[in-house]
Amino acid sequence: MRSASAPCLSRRILGALSALWAQVLIAMAAGVVIGHVWPDFGARLQPLGDAFIKAIRMMIAPIVFCTVVHGVARMADMARVGRVALKALVYFEVVTTIALAIGLMGVNLWKPGVGMNIDPAHVDVSLVKGYIAQGRGQDLTSFLTQIIPNSFLGAFTDGNVLQVLFVAVLCGFALAQLGERAAGVTALVDQAAQMLFRIVGFIMWAAPLGALGAIAFAVGRFGAGSLVSLGKLLIGFYATCLVFIFLVLGPIARMAGFSLLKLIGYMREELLIVLATTSSESVLPRMIAKMEQAGCDEGVVGLVIPTGYSFNLDGTCLYLATAAVFLAQATNTPLDLGRQIALLLVLLLTSKGAAGVAGAAFVVLAATVASAGSIPVESVALLLGVHRLMSEGLTPVNLIGNAVATVVVAKWENALDERQLKQALGA
Repeated sequence: MRSASAPCLSRRILGALSALWAQVLIAMAAGVVIGHVWPDFGARLQPLGDAFIKAIRMMIAPIVFCTVVHGVARMADMARVGRVALKALVYFEVVTTIALAIGLMGVNLWKPGVGMNIDPAHVDVSLVKGYIAQGRGQDLTSFLTQIIPNSFLGAFTDGNVLQVLFVAVLCGFALAQLGERAAGVTALVDQAAQMLFRIVGFIMWAAPLGALGAIAFAVGRFGAGSLVSLGKLLIGFYATCLVFIFLVLGPIARMAGFSLLKLIGYMREELLIVLATTSSESVLPRMIAKMEQAGCDEGVVGLVIPTGYSFNLDGTCLYLATAAVFLAQATNTPLDLGRQIALLLVLLLTSKGAAGVAGAAFVVLAATVASAGSIPVESVALLLGVHRLMSEGLTPVNLIGNAVATVVVAKWENALDERQLKQALGA
């Protein structure tokens, strides 16, 4: 019996290790060891993580375009497209407002910045001048006008997901109006999407290397020193993220008829990749495919996921509220209830206004602090060392939030195959 069970156990272990999530987890552990033992070498591994993210970003625009065009063309009902978009935007606004409120409550209860007594005049801002300048240049008006690309191809070359979404919806409308005459083009777009997803599958083979490089760089570059100096802020922020996931997204999932924990298990590979790379974009193409496999209608997924990457950044909202009040506490800037409500209103705008910008969360923070006027904008330099560590918390929340939003909107639209969802989640 033992001799028969040993090969069986070995096969199970090898099968588990062959899974992408296991390989990424092993790579992350190796990255921590390399970054801790050989910090200089670990810091030099940054190109591995950057190259992986760059390869995935290369695929985002064409995949979003093909998915949305095919989904909208297949819907045929233009009123339904508008209805899905409106429901998604209402959901996004309500949930992100809740995220901002929870972030404000958490940082006020935890008070991580109280007692630091930082003088902004003595803060080195040389490394964050670019972020501050970029943040000051962002507002809601410029954001809305930037949704329209300068040219049709410019939507694909600029890397702005909302521009691609805008062009894709127009193309989908046009194909839907052409009807049977455009059936060949619609089928071709669908085939192109399948080809692009295969390419993403090839790129994902490099995910463990990307995870190793990103984690080794983070540990080697910032080390344990950042954790110690701003540990109270990090612990409070991670706790706030968990509170939001289980006390806000959890009940929303239950009301929609599915288990949040099972959804998180279904997304484990994507969550590990996001944790390692601190980039939600690194799994956007896979999330589109996974939500369709979970029974959500292709048209709903094509509209909700890309839009959510700009308008439904729950983790980013938690970060912005926490970081802004922390900076006020650290610099002894008074923020009474009225000023904090005003800050929340500013955050509702700026959290959308710099979407799609590289290093968006940090840029939006600079824009928020500059817009609020009361908090010294130079103080954002205090967070430069731990921003990446805080991203370890905010990016998974963004990902989970968009997955929940997709299922909820699909259910509202009667565009959810609940039996397929239960099969996918193992319910």
